Amino acid sequence: MSCCCFTIRLRQLVILGMAGLCGLVGCAQHNYKKEADEQAYRIIDQKWSDDFGSKTNYAISDVAPSPNDIQIEKKIAIPGVLTLPQAVALATAHNREYQTQREALYIKALDLRLTRHEFETQFFGGFSGGYNADRNDEAVGTEASIGFRRLLAGGARISTEVALAWVDVLGGNLRGGLASILGATVTQPLLRGSERAIVMEGLTQAERDTLYQVRSFNRFRKTFVVSVIAQYYTVLQRLEDANNARSNYATLAWLLERVEKLATAGRLPMLELDEVRQEILQAANLYSRAERQYRQAVDEFKLTLSLSAGAELRLDEKEFEVLRAAEMTEPEFSEDEVLEAAQLARLDLANSADFILDAQRKVHVAADSLRAEANLIGTAGTTSARRADRRTLDWLREDYGVGLELDLPLDRVPEQNVYRKALITLNRRQREYEEAADTAKLQVRQAHRDLTEASDRYKVLTEALELAQRRFNNTFLLLQYGKASSRRVLQAQRDLFDAQIAASKALVDYKIATLSFYRDTGVLQVRPDGMWEL
Repeated sequence: MSCCCFTIRLRQLVILGMAGLCGLVGCAQHNYKKEADEQAYRIIDQKWSDDFGSKTNYAISDVAPSPNDIQIEKKIAIPGVLTLPQAVALATAHNREYQTQREALYIKALDLRLTRHEFETQFFGGFSGGYNADRNDEAVGTEASIGFRRLLAGGARISTEVALAWVDVLGGNLRGGLASILGATVTQPLLRGSERAIVMEGLTQAERDTLYQVRSFNRFRKTFVVSVIAQYYTVLQRLEDANNARSNYATLAWLLERVEKLATAGRLPMLELDEVRQEILQAANLYSRAERQYRQAVDEFKLTLSLSAGAELRLDEKEFEVLRAAEMTEPEFSEDEVLEAAQLARLDLANSADFILDAQRKVHVAADSLRAEANLIGTAGTTSARRADRRTLDWLREDYGVGLELDLPLDRVPEQNVYRKALITLNRRQREYEEAADTAKLQVRQAHRDLTEASDRYKVLTEALELAQRRFNNTFLLLQYGKASSRRVLQAQRDLFDAQIAASKALVDYKIATLSFYRDTGVLQVRPDGMWEL
């Protein structure tokens, strides 16, 4: 073989190799991310029930949001006032834990997509080429193959492959030419693993796991929204406490001026003046502590909103006034009705109940593995070859075969252990559901009691605040007319300050108890804007 001919053959081989590389590059340009996103969210949409809430705010951060998703930038809180709806929207859009829950939902859908793929037609193919030489022979060759495999619901596995091989002899005694191979194999279980339910168990569990994750995500959304609203009101309560502490200090300073005038005029002893001064020092300390607690609450809320620690954040104080002016209402249904609603609406209870069904299926699968294994195997194939200098086939061979593989259940100790553990797991899942149901009942009963108590306490403390305010006003008038000591005024002011703190806390506790009650009963729904409704 001349050098020129060798160069031509080698160039052909290089061209074939470049074609294969170009094919690989074309595959790399395929938008796998977009396809994975579409498949994952198609699965999530299939599993999402209208009873779970609005289908919004569940896409991970690097996926284009839906038109109804919350889209809000962190800078909304800098430097303006952050309203309650904006705070919930900001937390829903950027909170780190919320993002993690979104990703967990997405990953579970990806896992289901992979399990479904096991029952789809899976194509495979490849290409190879090379140059070989020794003392006597020199040749170049290529080989390409393509085929598919598939698992059927009945347990049958089908695999086919078509392969082509080409060899060009550059020198020596070898014979070049083209060879082709077509083969197919079918394996059908007859005993163990032959039932459709057994074969499909992996897919069934993956389908159920994705549904559980959708439920868990929606349960998390409810608890998350309640926690953000509760934290918002808690920060406002700290601000109200700081304002009351500042007002308390200002009132005592104003009282000091008047007591000082009365003491200078000899109408009050100087000892009472010192008592007022001491009370002012204590009030200054209370004010400083209240301010510190408010700043700490703001910083903790920044963490919930995923804002930087140095970001300026001011909440809308009008929200507290709206809360104070709102009509106080209590649920108009009995405790038994509440418990029944929770049994039907709680998504975590639905998951726990379905875990029992999963465990029952696992027992059936484990029992099936104790049986003998018998597989019927069928094969078919053709092989042909043609030399490079001939147009007709040199030879053609066709192969067919049927076989039976049998594995007797003589040693099933591992399978026996799996079966026994499956039975234990079933009992455990039943106990876990009973515990979850009892825990849910306890939570609902406790939430109902907390709401009733919070309502009664706020009514009592609101009335106590009005009495404390009236008592301070009357006592101060008596002081001006010399009919009351400054000690009585100081005590009245101290009681008024304590009543203000207690009343604001009772108001926030009532609102949080209301949200917690509807959350624990499962009837609270999250709106597309992140807020809640019944």
